[in-house]
Amino acid sequence: MYLEKQVLTKNNNKIELFINKKDADDSSKTILFIGVVHGDEPQGEYLIHNLMKEVLETTNKLLFIPCLNPDGRDLNQRGNSNGVDINRNFPTENWEVSKEKDIYFAGEFAGSEIETRFLVEIIDEFSPDVIFIIHAPYKIVNYDGPAKELAEKISVLNNYPVQADIGYPTPGSFGTYAGVERNIPTITLELPDSMDFETLWLENREAMIYTAIN
Repeated sequence: MYLEKQVLTKNNNKIELFINKKDADDSSKTILFIGVVHGDEPQGEYLIHNLMKEVLETTNKLLFIPCLNPDGRDLNQRGNSNGVDINRNFPTENWEVSKEKDIYFAGEFAGSEIETRFLVEIIDEFSPDVIFIIHAPYKIVNYDGPAKELAEKISVLNNYPVQADIGYPTPGSFGTYAGVERNIPTITLELPDSMDFETLWLENREAMIYTAIN
């Protein structure tokens, strides 16, 4: 596993991108795994680190950002150190200025945050074929773009229901940016927040490995 690149946040934490191989065969896929978009949803970092230990031999090129929002994680808050909800800050057609500076604050402008720009750069550079991003707390498999078939397979493996719509508007969301506007199959695994991290890993291990190797 290689540390491919990193960037420092406002609070001098590192956002790191790891890759399992420098080169990949033309027939292989590039799959990106992302954890901790919201700082108060730390489960994804644990699951991704576990996955990184298990899938070194796949023919696919795998990219891992275990923690996109380390400042928010350290502060145990949804947003980053500027109080911006990263999942409302992507430069989408539906991005909008927040009416108030609450936990869903979308930033002063679309793509204003270091965390957002880092992820946008990764997508531009590596053109992933599939993106798998981890959130909490709904216990569903949500998807954007042409990912219904993969979502249904994941649902069989982890027994979480598939839900195409999260149920409320999310202007400037990553799912809209990557899945809807760029047509990249994007899975959002929503984990229940009532379970310990090891149980969540065991419950989702097979689904995550399936995504990585297929």
